Amino acid sequence: MKNVCTTPLQKSCMRAIFLGLALGALGLQSMAQSIVMSSTTSTEQSGLFGHLLPAFKKATGIDIKVVALGTGQALDMARRGDADVVFVHDLPAEATGAYVLTDRGTWLNFKNRADLKILVEGDAKLFNQYGVTAVNPAKHPHVKQADAQKFVDWVISSQGQAAIAAYKIGGESVFFPNANK
Repeated sequence: MKNVCTTPLQKSCMRAIFLGLALGALGLQSMAQSIVMSSTTSTEQSGLFGHLLPAFKKATGIDIKVVALGTGQALDMARRGDADVVFVHDLPAEATGAYVLTDRGTWLNFKNRADLKILVEGDAKLFNQYGVTAVNPAKHPHVKQADAQKFVDWVISSQGQAAIAAYKIGGESVFFPNANK
């Protein structure tokens, strides 16, 4: 490419134009679609979102910022309208004595197991269902309901369910999608 800027003024003008174009491009990037999701710590700490969200962004172009909290706090955040979508599990049963009740993802990601071993798994009483829902725009008109619904629809679609099923830690399945049941 031939340089057509010969005077210092022309060169300054060209720098300003390129700077303006670069800043404009950055501005467009900052306007990219994004939503906020409140979720439980177990889904975040299991690594599920690190696996799932890039696939969702590739499919839709929407970024998701996850705020991982305890189940009650995640639900409260959604009730206040501070999130666009919520992804949580049923409130867990209480752990008592020396026993620990944990989800599969946390257990598989937990590296310092010492002498701990699994005593019970697969019992229907321990079923830990996760669900996803868009925050109600009638109560919180500022939420990005359309983009949140795209996430909900994607998670329960065959593509989203396959992405969840494909997530493994150490070769073991962590989550078992069942949106069609």
